[in-house]
Amino acid sequence: MPTNITRDELQELIRDGAQIVDVLPAAEFAEFRLPGAISLPLKDLDASTTGQLSKDKPVVVY
Repeated sequence: MPTNITRDELQELIRDGAQIVDVLPAAEFAEFRLPGAISLPLKDLDASTTGQLSKDKPVVVY
C-alpha cells in the first residue's frame, strides 16, 4: 500500500535494508540517481521487471 514518508523515515528504512526504486527514464537516472537506487523506469514497470526485487524487504519508489 502506498504511504508518504518523511526524510527521517526514509533514512531509517535505508539503514534497515529497504530497496530504493527510481522510476525515472534511464538517461535521467544516470544523472540524478540516489546512491544504491535500482533503476526501473516507470514505462517499464511490470511483473517481470519488479521480479528482481526482494519480497522480504520494504520497497521505496520515487
